Amino acid sequence: MRYALMFHAPEPDSDGPQPTDEQIAEMQQLMTDYVSALHAAGVLVSAEMLQPSTAATTVSRRSGGTVIEDGPFAEAKEALAGVFILDVPGPDAALAWAEKFPGATYGVVEVRPVGVYVSDGSWMTA
Repeated sequence: MRYALMFHAPEPDSDGPQPTDEQIAEMQQLMTDYVSALHAAGVLVSAEMLQPSTAATTVSRRSGGTVIEDGPFAEAKEALAGVFILDVPGPDAALAWAEKFPGATYGVVEVRPVGVYVSDGSWMTA
């Protein structure tokens, strides 16, 4: 069964404390090790880490016309920073991988079952 591990983390703030180069290098190595473990276990479907929400563009048609706006939909202290899709036997396995996610030391990992997904251009039930 497919699960999404959605990583929410504080947005980078030029006025706030910044991680050191050593902290960034350490987290990059932890993430590389984590992805290697997911791959070796055969459960990694995809992993996407996102740029800050200030790079986002939102599109809506709620009012009948298309509205395209710069920036995130809502201001929030934390924002979606990345999405990992795993194919695991069940929720316990998904939670076990989420517990190992290195970014959980400064953010939150939301674990949610995937409902449907696209494979080779067709919708599939997870």
